[in-house]
Amino acid sequence: MGDVMVPKEKAFYFFTSIGNYTGHSASSLSEFLRKIMEVDAKSLDFHLNRGDFERWFIEVLGNEQLAGAIRSLRDEHVSGESLRVRLHEIVSKYLKGN
Repeated sequence: MGDVMVPKEKAFYFFTSIGNYTGHSASSLSEFLRKIMEVDAKSLDFHLNRGDFERWFIEVLGNEQLAGAIRSLRDEHVSGESLRVRLHEIVSKYLKGN
């Protein structure tokens, strides 16, 4: 699958809570990788706990492999800076392998 660009309307938009947009969005996995290093860790926690990352990987990118890896982070209750590091590892490893 690799690093596919999606239209702006299908981009991932980072929020810290409902209605609180961070001003950051990602239209590809490489952009997602950059943005997870920039956004507040509260945004990462918010989206992980809601299943938003998994949903975007499956519904927009059609990537079950990444969705499964992200699901395991939620099951392990990873949060904060640890979540940022683990998300970055998972996505960068996937990008390097494709």
